[in-house]
Amino acid sequence: MGTGTPRVAYFCMEFGLHEKLHIYAGGLGILAGDILKAAHDTGQPMVGVGILWRQDYTEQFIDEYDRPYDSYHEYRYDFLEDTGVIVTVPIRDEQVRVKVWKCTAFGNAPLYLLDTYLPDNLAWNLTGQLYGWFEEERIAQEMILGIGGVRALQALGIDVDIYHFNDSHAVFAGVELIRQQMTKDVPFTDALLSVKQHIVFTTHTPVPAGNEAHSHRILEYMNSYDGLSCDQIVQLGGDPFSMTAAGLRLSKRANAVSQLHGHTAREMWKLIPGGIDILTITNGVHNGTWQDDSIRKAHSSEGDVWAAHTALKRAMIDDIERRNGVRLDENVLTIGFARRATPYKRSDLIFSNREIIGDLLRNHRIQIVLSGKAHPNDLAGKATITNLVRIAREYPSSVVFLQGYDMAIGKMLTRGCDVWLNNPVRPMEASGTSGMKAAMNGVLNLSTLDGWWPEACDHGVNGWQFSGGYEGGDCDSVDVASLYQVLTGDVIPTYENRREAWVGMMHASIEMAQWRFSAARMLQDYYQRMYA
Repeated sequence: MGTGTPRVAYFCMEFGLHEKLHIYAGGLGILAGDILKAAHDTGQPMVGVGILWRQDYTEQFIDEYDRPYDSYHEYRYDFLEDTGVIVTVPIRDEQVRVKVWKCTAFGNAPLYLLDTYLPDNLAWNLTGQLYGWFEEERIAQEMILGIGGVRALQALGIDVDIYHFNDSHAVFAGVELIRQQMTKDVPFTDALLSVKQHIVFTTHTPVPAGNEAHSHRILEYMNSYDGLSCDQIVQLGGDPFSMTAAGLRLSKRANAVSQLHGHTAREMWKLIPGGIDILTITNGVHNGTWQDDSIRKAHSSEGDVWAAHTALKRAMIDDIERRNGVRLDENVLTIGFARRATPYKRSDLIFSNREIIGDLLRNHRIQIVLSGKAHPNDLAGKATITNLVRIAREYPSSVVFLQGYDMAIGKMLTRGCDVWLNNPVRPMEASGTSGMKAAMNGVLNLSTLDGWWPEACDHGVNGWQFSGGYEGGDCDSVDVASLYQVLTGDVIPTYENRREAWVGMMHASIEMAQWRFSAARMLQDYYQRMYA
């Protein structure tokens, strides 16, 4: 530990460290896992604080009617260390006991996980499913993370200089820190000013509807005020209580997760009284987890990156055959698309014009591998998955949907595909880290100019963009027309006829991504610009 380096406690609702630890839903959790791995690699004094979700977020599979269904196992983990620490969190009229586990099994800085699965808890299953089904359950889970997290660190004897809230789920930690100051007869305003010096906040969701808010009636019912008055809580989060607004008011610094997202977030929150400026620190991913060694070595030594890629593609095709019984052609341009199924990400956009895409698929000019899962309550997202499954049945030798999406599938596809497709509605993608993983493996991005890609894209050099950053109500039709134009005019001809140029683009992609969009660079930025 360097002299004067701040000790950071990184709070997040989910952590994606490995597919064997089922406590993550998607990109937010993978980011949190990657930053703990980068902290471990560089020896930075950081710990993570999260929740031990005993029943996962959801495992999602396809039924006989092509509809996604959710499955919840109850997991036990023998690689977690029992710290022996139990703290209490007052939720409604119960003192909920919270056990603290420690995880260091995946090359990560210590991660402390909070767990209510204790026989003497009436509310023993609050830490059952990530992002609980009902508002009361969600608030209780956020109280466990925030209030319980602060108390757990104190019980463990871990001194903290900076509390980093990765998204707004942890804001009750700030409320708890203020409450503790006020028990020493510090006035609320002074306590808030004092606590602010030790909190930083990362905002993620670039659409107002995605930012959580609660009525004060339900907060009071859940005992979420944590000893503060209603007026004081309103000063933090407004009425109704906005978790993001509270995060901004509780923090000395806040950041967005890409340059474009920074612009969007500053516009969204510029009228929040008492808020702060939002910096930009673009996300990054952990090279050691996501970049294949053979690709890294071939690129750094000017070796045969195409041969390394072909081996990874063949391994992916083998795995797909084992999972789905479909044998793809390793000589055909393979497009990958795998992420959370939600309407703005438009998983099925490429299939909009069946005449154009059907010809490409039937004539074996392209093949497409898809994966993803929807939030259990997202009926629109689930309908999209049903559509993808049925499209795959129409083109059985050229389109594959992989069920059971997890980190292992994500890793396989971001290494084995030739092209990584991304087509969110601009500017709704805050960052989109799957494209970074693909890029550092020489898998070329084909994407709208949203999230991180406007910072990285050198069109025709390290990947391709389509639509030129268009934003408008008719973006679906504009984007798909541009996608087809770039796909048929640039991507396919380069793959089929200009192999040397393609390999050159692979090298340019790897060179662009492997430091600039790494978790190590991201963590360095956090220490220099947020924590100092």
